[in-house]
Amino acid sequence: MISVVIRTKNQAKALAFSLKNLKERYSKDIAEIIVLDNLSSDNTADIVKHYDARLVTIKNFSFGGSANICAKEAKGPIIVLFSAHSYPVSHDFFKLIQQKFDANSNLAGLRCLHSKNDYRNYINNISAKEDPNKSGLIFSGSAFSKTVWQQHNFKEDVATFEDKEWTTRVLKAGFEIDFVPSIFSYEISRTKKQLHFRFKNDVVGNYQLWHEEVTLTNANKGLVMSLFKIVKAVFVDSYYAFKRYFYLLKFMLNKPKQF
Repeated sequence: MISVVIRTKNQAKALAFSLKNLKERYSKDIAEIIVLDNLSSDNTADIVKHYDARLVTIKNFSFGGSANICAKEAKGPIIVLFSAHSYPVSHDFFKLIQQKFDANSNLAGLRCLHSKNDYRNYINNISAKEDPNKSGLIFSGSAFSKTVWQQHNFKEDVATFEDKEWTTRVLKAGFEIDFVPSIFSYEISRTKKQLHFRFKNDVVGNYQLWHEEVTLTNANKGLVMSLFKIVKAVFVDSYYAFKRYFYLLKFMLNKPKQF
């Protein structure tokens, strides 16, 4: 009933762990595993073959476009979408997802739990209608209905937040988005270049979806605050570096008794 799709690019090590985790702990709960690869130059293809998953290659990546391909390729009526650096943790992860969809034919998607924001909104019962950003879908650990997707494809002209845009649209169409207490881990360490790429997409996405304006005042404030944090970090790090150094000198002169 459940198709798992993993989006990746040059994340061989993370992908190998993710696939190993899925195969060893959840093989009875899922129908298939698809890896959607954006022209990786590492050994992604060998890893996918080793774990008997299905490899689908795309050339022109976009967040909405790749999500549409994930939905097209999946055979199951429930699609769980991960990135290579995210993976399920709780033992009943997929069972709870299946139960939620079985109990509600009007369900468009489920947001799983991985951060304090997820958990706080889940415990406080804050719905996706109230907070589509923190209670709506996140495509590194969410499930969605292929039937609903067939009526409402993901937009391919949004810079990012394709998951949040879809959330708001299907809610307006009368479907439901809910939380599910299925826990996953999200491990990623981005380079400065990757962070800048994400920043640019977030600026466009925040403008497109949340209508957040960019002003000269905000830009100047952002620059000043960034420079302040850098200078502050240099002084604080230097202060504690010297404190550690002088402590070691003091320790060498006055060593405690060994046991």
